[in-house]
Amino acid sequence: MMGSEPVLVAGGLAGGYGKKLVFEGMELEVRAKEVLTLMGPNGAGKSTVLKTLAGQLKSFGGRVVLCGRDMQEQSRGERAAKAAVLLTGRVDTERMTCFETAAAGRYPYTGRLGILREQDVRAVRDAMELTGTWELRDRELGAVSDGQRQLVMTARAIAQEPEIMLLDEPTSYLDIDRKLRVLRMLREYANSHGTAVVMTLHELDLAQRFSDRVLCIKEGRPFMTGTPAEVFRPGNIEELYGMSAGAYDCLHGTAELLRTGREPEAFVIGGGGMGMEVYRDLQRRGIPFAAGVIHENDTEYFTALTSAEEVISERAFEPVGEKAYGRARQVMRDIMARGGRVICCCENFGTMNRLNLKLKEEAGL
Repeated sequence: MMGSEPVLVAGGLAGGYGKKLVFEGMELEVRAKEVLTLMGPNGAGKSTVLKTLAGQLKSFGGRVVLCGRDMQEQSRGERAAKAAVLLTGRVDTERMTCFETAAAGRYPYTGRLGILREQDVRAVRDAMELTGTWELRDRELGAVSDGQRQLVMTARAIAQEPEIMLLDEPTSYLDIDRKLRVLRMLREYANSHGTAVVMTLHELDLAQRFSDRVLCIKEGRPFMTGTPAEVFRPGNIEELYGMSAGAYDCLHGTAELLRTGREPEAFVIGGGGMGMEVYRDLQRRGIPFAAGVIHENDTEYFTALTSAEEVISERAFEPVGEKAYGRARQVMRDIMARGGRVICCCENFGTMNRLNLKLKEEAGL
């Protein structure tokens, strides 16, 4: 992948609406078979960047090179043969059938009369079958659900057989199963057809799983770019979105609420991931809590660290030691003395957390 020439390159790109500057200093490139995802807060400029890359908005400055040529030097037809565009919002094709809508993706190849040849019909059918919309072919686009409409529009982009697809929130209106299906389909299509994909996504967990690279945009400027492993690190997502109510768990792809800042009313003996649902339940009920003793490599450690008023922890791969046990015992006793409760999430205790069993016994559980 990295040895191929870029399909799309943008350098020093700036853009907006009318005279209003929305973004500037945008630098990106995407190659064949590569999926690049634009991420960032609402209003950061992601969709405006995409529309400018697609040539639907005139740039304020900078340059876009599409398949080796400056995009400004290419006609609309030339661009359409190379780049398929899917934007959010209603499309003005409500009285067209779903097949006719998907077939509009063939217009770069059908000439002014728009007459479909056999290979055009085959390309449309293949695209609709790939997106699971072939059974909708005779229905009017205005008579199907928002999710089905989104899939038909995705089929139109695929039927275009482009070298690059520019997709604005391709998973909007879709349920979780269809979100996964569409992203997996795009991922596999990019790999099998050599197509580059640039898309915007709000679902961070899906961006983390399906992207080759991620470009983070904040306040109209590039904030960070890299592989998912480089971008999804502790602190990066919180800074990108200015998160104050919670934190993002890069390991599990989940957002967790922050602790209440009040004196704990419960003590949770967790471990092995068994405490996660208890932590969340206590938060939903507005009950501040402490947790321990949790190993620092435990699957629930981040959730505890984020949501508990205090977490008593032990180093990874080490048995719970006397120091951690002593602190947990003191915190637990203080909570009990204030009339609080102790919750033990574990039924089995091994040699690594033998002292957690002792905590349970001391709580009378």
